[in-house]
Amino acid sequence: MLKSIAAIADGKGNFSIQQIKIDDPHGDEVLVQLKAAGICHTDWDSQSWSKSLIMGHEGAGIVIKIGPQVSKLKVGDSIILNWAVPCYQCFQCKEGNEHLCEVNSAVVAGNKISGGHARLEASTLDGIPIERSFSLGTLSEYALVRESACVKIIVDIPFPSAAIISCGVMTGYGSVVNVAKVKSGSSVVVLGTGGVGLNVIQGARISGASKIIAVDINKKRLDMAKQYGATHTIVATQEDEGLLQAAEQVKGLTKRGADYAFECTAIPSLGAAPLAMIRNAGVAVQVSGIEQEIKIDMRLFEWDKVYINPLYGNARPQIDFKILQELYTNGQLLLDSLVTQTYPLDKLDQAFSDMHKGLNAKGVIVF
Repeated sequence: MLKSIAAIADGKGNFSIQQIKIDDPHGDEVLVQLKAAGICHTDWDSQSWSKSLIMGHEGAGIVIKIGPQVSKLKVGDSIILNWAVPCYQCFQCKEGNEHLCEVNSAVVAGNKISGGHARLEASTLDGIPIERSFSLGTLSEYALVRESACVKIIVDIPFPSAAIISCGVMTGYGSVVNVAKVKSGSSVVVLGTGGVGLNVIQGARISGASKIIAVDINKKRLDMAKQYGATHTIVATQEDEGLLQAAEQVKGLTKRGADYAFECTAIPSLGAAPLAMIRNAGVAVQVSGIEQEIKIDMRLFEWDKVYINPLYGNARPQIDFKILQELYTNGQLLLDSLVTQTYPLDKLDQAFSDMHKGLNAKGVIVF
């Protein structure tokens, strides 16, 4: 078995850096040497999922061993890891909803840890099998995954930039292009300009939106938003309940309200805020994955407004990750500058601290 240093969550809100052991790949499994792993609020939350696990769900690296049933990858391939693995056979996969796979999707199954990935017993801590966050566990020097969790890197791209494609970039871009299908010449509002929000802005720019309005309480983040395509910015205040005052400013910029609005704050009290930003028959998208109970004034829906709560930007990993790589190559998708800070694994606590302070567009662990 291979030894690997990894970040281990205790399920009670803490983590530690420990050594695990990983088995050789069986069947269609692939052993990956991680080169970079993106970090986000989900990784922070995973410390409190009531069980020990190997943290991390965004990553890129190199294939170093393959199982006998692996058919599309070879040793030496550079890959991006994807946490939403489709089976291609279930009802949702056949409907084109690969991100909602009824067989492999950890989220749809109601379990944020297990999914249709490599064997649980393949990774051990002190001789005891340990689960992997989203069945990947990318905050580790090595990870054992299914072949279907890997997407080949087909362009010249640094590993830290490639690593962030697999969640934040895909979620933001996909929410615009795959979910809302933003039209050229339209107006877009983005609430929250963190890593996901910046990629919503990028998706809107790439889609040809003529007016992209970024809303945040952090002026520095708004300045960053302009670099990625925001044409207008609104500095919000924490006292602005439901961002109704900001919504009036949006209406002043768009006459009747925006065509599309995207919530990227992960703040439950702002779950209904995008509805206040859009015109009649406009589209509001809740991108950040709010799962708490919220109250909505139904008058915000007047009239004919559409509210969508998508997962993972309706990702089709083998298709969309390649599109994102091509957009990066032709200069339309900015990724290198999104990685504003890298850290060694033993500085993960600092990376989390910087994330909570809003210092980075995206922080990445490098191995």
